[in-house]
Formats: sequence, C-alpha cells, structure tokens
Amino acid sequence: MDTQRFGDFVGVHRHGHVAELRLDRPKAMNAVSTAMADSIGAACAALATDRDVRVTVLTSTHERAFCVGADLKERNSFSDADLMRQRPQARAAYTGVLDLPMPTIAAVHGFALGGGYELALACDLIVADRTAVVGLPEVSVGVIPGGGGTQLLPRRVGAARAAELIFTGRRVEAAEAHASGLVDQLVPEGQDITEALALASRIAANSPVGLRAAKRALRLGHGLDLRTGLEVEDGAWRSVAFSGDRAEGVAAFNEKRKPVWPGE
Repeated sequence: MDTQRFGDFVGVHRHGHVAELRLDRPKAMNAVSTAMADSIGAACAALATDRDVRVTVLTSTHERAFCVGADLKERNSFSDADLMRQRPQARAAYTGVLDLPMPTIAAVHGFALGGGYELALACDLIVADRTAVVGLPEVSVGVIPGGGGTQLLPRRVGAARAAELIFTGRRVEAAEAHASGLVDQLVPEGQDITEALALASRIAANSPVGLRAAKRALRLGHGLDLRTGLEVEDGAWRSVAFSGDRAEGVAAFNEKRKPVWPGE
C-alpha cells in the first residue's frame, strides 16, 4: 500500500483505486490547526487531479476521535488579525474535501465535533461506528459553524432539525445520529474504517467517468427546481454518453464479463 505524507498531520494511503485520507494528529485528537488545515487542503488538491482515484475515504488514526474541530488552544493565542489571516486556510481545508470530484466517504468513530463533523458533512456518505458522537457546538464558544455546517446540515436533516442542533450545540450519540440522518450507516464498534473501505471498494468497481458525472449531477442539481435539475442531469449524461467508459460498459455487459474501465 503506497503512502504519501502531506505535512506532519495528514497521510494518503492507496488501496487500489481507493484513496484513504488519514487525519493523523493523535496528540491533539485531530484538532484542526493552521498547519493541519494546510495539509488537508494540499492532500485534497492532489487527489482532485488524480484520475486513478475513484473513491476517497476520510479516516482518523486516533482511537477515540475522528476530529474534535478547530484547535482552540492555538486560537487562544490569536489576535483578531491572526484569525482573519487563518480564515482562508481553514476554508480551503473544508472546501477541499467538499469539492473532491470523486465520491467521498467519512469513516467516523468517537468524537466528530464542530469542524470535525463538518469534514464528515463535506463527504457524500458517512459511515459511523457505535462510539460516534457528533455535533456542532460552535455557539457555545461564541462563534458559528464555519466549515459549511450551517449549509450542509440542513441539506441532510432539514432546516428545523439543523436549527435545533446548531442553536443548542448538543452532542448526538451514534444511535440517534443514525436514526435522524446525521450519519448514513451505523456499524459495530471499531468497524467504521473497515466498512467504509469495503463500501468504497464496491463503488470503485464502477465507471470512474460515470461516478464523477453522477456526483456532479447530484451536487449541482440539489435544491434546484425539477426542470432545472433535469437540465443539470442531461448535461452530466452528455458528458459520459460518448466516453470510453460507456463503450466499455456496454461491451462488457453484452460479452458477460467485468468491464476494464479506460477512465475516459
């Protein structure tokens, strides 16, 4: 398994066509410092241009946490000017995950709070084990979710449920999180990464051109009126209809064999 490091706190491990983006700052429970934000952004920029990656899985090396959010110890030393200078770096980390062109899965165990849960929300799917605790507690420290939480959470659970969770800042344990749609799959303790990678492998067996186009249609069409959304879908369909992957998929189906995707 190939490994590439991005700074001290992020590693990308390859499992065939699946990339595992590991949050690796265990001494701080993966709290997102300025340096870690830079590393996440750099890793996502590299993955976004890698046509060999069909699925990305976001994981954690810490046994008891996915990510506890922003590094408040670092921010305690910031001046207002320091905080403003850091803002573009922080945003680049979250939008880096959100803008990945291939399907993305978060594998969550333990605490996924604040910016940590926002990193998971930026993914297409969230697989969580029974130790997971999620939440957006930013109002309890005088700010608001700034990594996409106010926009991504309502898209998952609706405006009223999102408002309750953001206004109270309460923590939600795994069973409730699954029942209310805050996470998509609930798996036994310690199995979140294994199950997320298995799901990624099943997804990665499909056309990489088709996967990226399907994600684009899902993302761009969300929230649009039906007619406009159908135009978005048609544009995505046209982008794949004459691709090598489409030709290979049809040929493999008729020849009763597994497709060998050209990825173009």
